[in-house]
Amino acid sequence: MDKKRIKNKAEKIVKLSDNINRVFLGKEEVVEYTILTLLSGGHVLLEDVPGVGKTLLAKAVAGSISGKLKRVQFTADLLPTDITGVTIFNQSENIFEFRPGPIFTNILLGDEINRATPRTQSSLLEVMEEKQATIDGKIYKVDEPFFVIATQNPIELEGTYPLPFSQMDRFMSRIRIGYLKPEIEKNMLMEQKTVSPLDELKPIITLDELTDLQKEIKQIKIVEELLGYIISIVSKTRNTPGIEYGVSPRGALDLMRISQAKALMQNRDYVIPDDIKQSSALVLSHRIILRKGTRLSVSENNDIIKETVESIPVPT
Repeated sequence: MDKKRIKNKAEKIVKLSDNINRVFLGKEEVVEYTILTLLSGGHVLLEDVPGVGKTLLAKAVAGSISGKLKRVQFTADLLPTDITGVTIFNQSENIFEFRPGPIFTNILLGDEINRATPRTQSSLLEVMEEKQATIDGKIYKVDEPFFVIATQNPIELEGTYPLPFSQMDRFMSRIRIGYLKPEIEKNMLMEQKTVSPLDELKPIITLDELTDLQKEIKQIKIVEELLGYIISIVSKTRNTPGIEYGVSPRGALDLMRISQAKALMQNRDYVIPDDIKQSSALVLSHRIILRKGTRLSVSENNDIIKETVESIPVPT
């Protein structure tokens, strides 16, 4: 690959990161993970306690891209047609018309996704994987790029419906934000005394530039030995006594893609083992279920994946 072109692409990614970090303070790693997922063509699940900035992060990402943003507040009475759209009869023209739902956008913010019923949650399965929705027997393509940022609070049980394993697998990454350091939190209070930082946020990248970056990532070189390294990691999760369900083939593909994105972000046109190691917990931790049939917390699942990765010899 042309080194100058790779450098230009990497610089665009840095500008995008800097733009989001101006709003979303003190969480550079979280911003990096979110951008990596966006560039890889995947979707993000932000899972954390209320008030740590999940929605702010989603809006900061959307505000940094000159695309369409639509937001859905998931509730128990939300219907699948509220997400995908509905066909209605137009009496004045005597025809049936399709009224598209909020999935027909570039960035879909799904707030508190686990408050919707399983039936409504499942309305996102097709569009997250295939970038299309089948409604009344007809296939409707969604806009591209298409990026879902969903949030959920893991501590509330009443009135919530845990996402099924199949839907968790549709998310390329699961991210925990965590609390701010005291000095950063103080700066946040000072900056937001009179104005919201989102009010001054400007788009830093166009949809065409984003699509171009997503295409570039697929061209990042990854040698056969590293592909074998990825397979060794996911295979180990499928053959560990304490794990009932290991990582799916989709998870292996997502790990490869996000490792390519990490390489480009670091101004390289090739993947190294550290790209895979550092991305493994991000991509794989929500894709395992233990023998008892329960998924652990984000941090506990991360530890299991990290232990698995450490047990696999790194190719040289």
